[in-house]
Amino acid sequence: MIPVATDVIKLLADPLRAQIVQLLAGEALCTCHLVEETGAKQTNISNHLRLLREAGVVEAEPYGRFTYYRLRPEPLQSTADHLAALAERARSHSESRRPC
Repeated sequence: MIPVATDVIKLLADPLRAQIVQLLAGEALCTCHLVEETGAKQTNISNHLRLLREAGVVEAEPYGRFTYYRLRPEPLQSTADHLAALAERARSHSESRRPC
C-alpha cells in the first residue's frame, strides 16, 4: 500500500524520522547503526521505525539476530509526484483569480 502524500509529509516533518529516512536511502541499516549515526536512544529509534513501517515507508528484513530496515522508494516517489503536480498546477494557474 502506498501512503497518501500528506501522510508521508507528516512523517518526514519530524527531524529524526527525516534523518532516518535519509540514512536508509543509502543502505539497509539495523537499529544499532541508526542509534550510532543519530545519537538517539534505541527506544526512540524503534518507535520512529515502527511508524515508518506502519506507513509503508520502510520495510523490515530479518537477518539472523538482527532486523535490517530498508527504505521503500514508492511512497517517496508518489509524494514527490503529488508535490510536482501541485507545483505545475500553481504554475499554470498563476494568473487565475476568482472574482469577488
